[in-house]
Amino acid sequence: MAETNETRYHTGDTLSDALRFLCDASYAVLPRDVAYKFGEFEKNFWGGVSWLADKKINWIDEALRGGDRLREEWQRRGTRESQPQTPPPDGMG
Repeated sequence: MAETNETRYHTGDTLSDALRFLCDASYAVLPRDVAYKFGEFEKNFWGGVSWLADKKINWIDEALRGGDRLREEWQRRGTRESQPQTPPPDGMG
């Protein structure tokens, strides 16, 4: 019987040790080939989630830059429209 007192489960952080053991046990209860296929599925899934998160972060960055451009345009337009209109000289209108 394998010794369960490995350093992997005795790092000094009780919560991490318990979670690590539960994760290991969730694969140990499955047949080896099923466990590896499921592990590959999980890695692919989380890789996809990571890719989507990276895309979303890039979209947010682009939207922030676009928002800055619009804000500047609106401010320029607002200052142009708020400047007093000078009437045309006499005899010109």
